[in-house]
Amino acid sequence: MKAMVISRVCDVTTAGGPLKAVELPDPSPASDEILVRVLACGVCHTELDEIEGRTPPSRFPRVPGHQVVGVVEERGSAAGRFEVGDRVGVAWIFRACGACEACKRGLENLCEHFQATGRDADGGYAQYMTVPEGFAFPISDALPSASTAPLLCAGAIGCRSLELTGIANGQSLGLTGFGASAHLVLQMVRHRFPDTRVYVFARSPGEREFALSLGACWAGDTDASAPEKLDAVIDTTPAWRPVLSALEQLKSAGRLVINAIRKEDVDKQFLQRLDYPSHLWMEKEIKSVANVQRSDVEQMLQIAAEMSLKPTVQTYSLKEANRALRELKGKKIRGAKVLVFDK
Repeated sequence: MKAMVISRVCDVTTAGGPLKAVELPDPSPASDEILVRVLACGVCHTELDEIEGRTPPSRFPRVPGHQVVGVVEERGSAAGRFEVGDRVGVAWIFRACGACEACKRGLENLCEHFQATGRDADGGYAQYMTVPEGFAFPISDALPSASTAPLLCAGAIGCRSLELTGIANGQSLGLTGFGASAHLVLQMVRHRFPDTRVYVFARSPGEREFALSLGACWAGDTDASAPEKLDAVIDTTPAWRPVLSALEQLKSAGRLVINAIRKEDVDKQFLQRLDYPSHLWMEKEIKSVANVQRSDVEQMLQIAAEMSLKPTVQTYSLKEANRALRELKGKKIRGAKVLVFDK
């Protein structure tokens, strides 16, 4: 099968591209697994973190990709949840042990033995992949493959982030950064909390214009001040500067939810500007998001079907994966980027 692999930690802008095109043997499913023929795979900022070493693969080479929509081609001997020909999704959560303290508390996203698709197991930048059947998700016929792929990570982690804000209808919410996840969160908020005012902070004028077109009531630069103090802010950026800016925007007892698997070091010096009275006092909170649970993915797919949510996507072929990653690194973003495969 054709695949794109991470062969080493390197800069995404490295000459020739960070991923290598290879031919690999078609995988075979273990007894509890299904073999999936990939139709579409989202391109996520987490791939940048894997390639550049902030959350590196557990071994090299590794096939990245964890926002996968495909068709069941084969079942392992003990797999019976899906039929051959069913369309399924695969998300970041590839496997959780079910036996550790976190799993027993219902927090499989914090599992001590958590395995991530495309990092700890080969993912969807390939024509085929395998996944434990208990960690695959049925995809409704109403959801097209290319526009569904981003729901499996950008949407699911956005859904989890929104829940962690504790926001209620009629309150105010800020979104810092406006890429794949944030543009889905904005649409979910408009659907679930129609009286909630959403303010978007983004460096790019194009992203701010995009946010307004999707229903944001205001959009400004990262360091701009919103017309009112906010009950909660979700930060989806890889940078540190927006964290301080967001904390300044919060009301007393407001909560900042950081939706990022890692932060880059390029502007880490901004943390030295942390000022207790303006950034943290008055019982402000900071909460991070770690991974996703299967319930987050299921909830996202249900919401998407209910509201006919169609993410804005830019599509690429598998061989164009390096270009998609470079554009993502270069902030050339409008919605989500998705690799699509010929049938």
